[in-house]
Amino acid sequence: MDAAVADARLAALEFDDARAWLERARREPMEPLAAEVWVTDLARSHVLLVKHRWRGWVPPGGKVEPGETPRAAAARELVEETGVPAELLPVPAAVSVRSYRAGWSPTLGLSYAAVVDRGLPLGGERGQPPAWIALDDEWESAFPEDRGRIRAHVRGLAAGHSITAR
Repeated sequence: MDAAVADARLAALEFDDARAWLERARREPMEPLAAEVWVTDLARSHVLLVKHRWRGWVPPGGKVEPGETPRAAAARELVEETGVPAELLPVPAAVSVRSYRAGWSPTLGLSYAAVVDRGLPLGGERGQPPAWIALDDEWESAFPEDRGRIRAHVRGLAAGHSITAR
């Protein structure tokens, strides 16, 4: 939990009043944490997404396991879902709060970022294929707001903006 709080404070972007939500949630039993990776290619022209069964095209990610830091969970999920190992950028890209399925409680999610060679072979989990999607293309997702968030982050990286915590 301490690692999640530290990374939430460092995150370059905050959505859904996530930091305040986290502070309230720390006083009560908390639902599992979630971690994902916003992956772009070296040219900053594509993003790596996975086709989830009911969420549509989403960044690779999932639940943070007990005893695991969100950063470690994000890196693990990236490999499990895409077959691509990557070093995550030092500053988390974003922190948000969302329900990952209808009827589920809101969950804190930490989004990390990575830049990888688009030529790396893709693997991943059966029934959840990964694919490189052009940054300007539309993709169907249960979280349509992610398109703008991810695009803005990747464009900031492409422009050489230093993504720093507020």
